[in-house]
Amino acid sequence: MIKILIVDDSAFMRKLLSDLFSSEPDFMVIDTARNGQDAVDKVKRLKPDLITMDVEMPIMDGITALEMIMKEMPTPVVMISSLTKDGADATLCALELGAVDFVAKPAGVISSITGIGKEIVAKGRIAVGARVPRFNEKVVKVPEMNNLLFQRTTTASDERIVAIGTSTGGPRALQEIIPQLPGNLPCGVVVVQHMPPGFTKSLSERLNSLSPLMVKEAEHNDVIRPGLVLIAPGDYHMTIERDGNKKIIKLSQDPPIGGHRPAVDPMMESIAKVYGQKAVGVILTGMGHDGAKGVQAIKQKMGYIIAEDQSTAVVFGMPKAAIELGVVDKVAPLTTIAAEIIKAIIK
Repeated sequence: MIKILIVDDSAFMRKLLSDLFSSEPDFMVIDTARNGQDAVDKVKRLKPDLITMDVEMPIMDGITALEMIMKEMPTPVVMISSLTKDGADATLCALELGAVDFVAKPAGVISSITGIGKEIVAKGRIAVGARVPRFNEKVVKVPEMNNLLFQRTTTASDERIVAIGTSTGGPRALQEIIPQLPGNLPCGVVVVQHMPPGFTKSLSERLNSLSPLMVKEAEHNDVIRPGLVLIAPGDYHMTIERDGNKKIIKLSQDPPIGGHRPAVDPMMESIAKVYGQKAVGVILTGMGHDGAKGVQAIKQKMGYIIAEDQSTAVVFGMPKAAIELGVVDKVAPLTTIAAEIIKAIIK
């Protein structure tokens, strides 16, 4: 039985969430909390298996409470966030602090959570089995790479691409990898992170502020170029096409694949067609198997594949699926993935 603590300043939302989880046979709502301070006190006393945490609350907000919980008694947390710019920024902060995942509630959700109820329950179950990083857990930084490695001219025939796919736990993983890649990286980087609209823009802005590379949310017909990281926007599949001697981004709202839009597989499959053996595919933490078929396509073209090791993955599903297909060249912990990407590029 999964013991859950529900934290929200709205009595109505606490009731809705309590009823939602109580209707599931494997959950038991052990208590609710009306603000962050109340939550911290009850986590210490009740030791729940799972917490759902609202972001905006009086007395102590959800981010402050989360930070205290992760420092003192790390517990799986799913954030309940608003679909606003401030809500997206706060959610990214929560994920950095150790929250496993989040659910975005649409405007007017006070009247009903029918539309997101299944998602909340599903993400709650995943979170309970996830690896919860400790607040002070830091990735060992990559030693300074010799920038002379990247001084050679990159020609059209010599172009490489780094394609990264991730889901649950991905924002924190990306924050540890992208800022470690040098600003004169001689190739472009494309990323699919399972996230709804708005949140991918905040993620891009956050990574851009931390990185020597330029990071932006991808737009239709963006040109891939060295030193640029393009992140698929929420609710759009992202693929790559050749346009003369350029490679450009194509966005579409084709049906979701495996429940995801953006999905990793179509991006990776298009990378295989356009870049072939010059592609470096990377599969990071995430639930399910999205990306496995895509990196298989890259491997069939003699590209190079890296997967995150189980020891650091918040959820090992996506890397495990790729590994089980037998197409991964290097399984590495998060601590060394940036270095492995650099080594793959300069081979």
